Amino acid sequence: MTARYRKSNGGFRGLSPSGCAGGRFGHDAGLMRKEIDIVQHTSPSAGHPYQALTPDVVQDALASIGLYGDGRQMALSSYENRVYQLHLEDASVVVAKFYRPERWSEAQILEEHAFSAELMAAEIPVVGPMQVQGQTLHHFGGFAFSVSPSRGGRAPELDDPDVLEWVGRFLARIHVVGEAKPFAVRPALDLQTFGTEPREWLLRHDKVPLDVQSAWEKASTNALELIAASHLNTGAIGLDLGFCQKGLKFLDLEDDADDTPSDGSLRSLRLHGDCHPGNILWTPLEAPAASLPGPHFVDLDDARMGPAVQDLWMLLSGDRAQRTRQLGALVDGYEQFRPFDRRELALIEPLRTLRLIHYSAWLARRWDDPIFAINFPWFGSSDYWKGQVQMLQEQIEAMQEEPLVV
Repeated sequence: MTARYRKSNGGFRGLSPSGCAGGRFGHDAGLMRKEIDIVQHTSPSAGHPYQALTPDVVQDALASIGLYGDGRQMALSSYENRVYQLHLEDASVVVAKFYRPERWSEAQILEEHAFSAELMAAEIPVVGPMQVQGQTLHHFGGFAFSVSPSRGGRAPELDDPDVLEWVGRFLARIHVVGEAKPFAVRPALDLQTFGTEPREWLLRHDKVPLDVQSAWEKASTNALELIAASHLNTGAIGLDLGFCQKGLKFLDLEDDADDTPSDGSLRSLRLHGDCHPGNILWTPLEAPAASLPGPHFVDLDDARMGPAVQDLWMLLSGDRAQRTRQLGALVDGYEQFRPFDRRELALIEPLRTLRLIHYSAWLARRWDDPIFAINFPWFGSSDYWKGQVQMLQEQIEAMQEEPLVV
């Protein structure tokens, strides 16, 4: 199908050389044509799947489902997928997300969409995919894609306790929906997939420079062994912190609907999964009521099963006293809608450690996508891996400290 759209000044505006837009959902396009030439020059190398995802293909993909762009198109900040804001001929603005090929199965993507739909039906401010022609997932040119409404917003002010309390209330509401049933095909956050497997992949593929490899291998081994062997004693209940391996036992939602399992298991539920400040858009309180002031949650691409605290800890920063105050405000809001199991506080540092290892493997596995080399030029050097060794050593110490208390 040939798309009905108009080109402006001979090309598309709003694409940056890195494929990112400096802002999320709501920036106006405004880059010059010479920047488009850079984008074309630095487009993915031959053989990479995203090589075929040109601006014309993006416009044609939307036209194939009856959404016709007016030519204005801007790449938004996204590395794992390709995400574009597009202005349509009817004056509406949408965001099109083209999923990275071979990352998720169609069933897993649709399960994420169904979770988003459940959350929106519960009047939780999640920006999920729209139903277009009766579907949320579409295909064009070898790509799976979805279309969502464009939602403006800024980063939340996480040093404001009122903002944190507000975010906490909505996270609890997300989790109330999330614990109603488990995911059937999406994965869980566990030691194997976020720690052991990424570490082994990095070593097997020689991604760690030889001058740092021994130190990183030792530090990562010590960190993962500490996670797998540690025990959290809560009264007479002993919990292994081993994330479904030799470790932390989560309650299967299908086995027991009781909120307080008698065997000491922690509840595993459907999560946002990647709830860092960049995935929360804040609409100021002075905005019109139609703009729905407050937080809006975006990007459920990493939704998976896991402990509730996974969606809280990435919103904490600063020293221990600052993190304690921030966590207290989050939990104050959270517990207005759902009880928070304090035993999960002991998982914060193990979860941070797993993310550290998983992140390095994620960068290495995506290195054939030129957007990664452009945006993460420091990755892979000896200095980078020396820094990782230091951070793992700090995490080993942190995991042996007393957890935060609220």
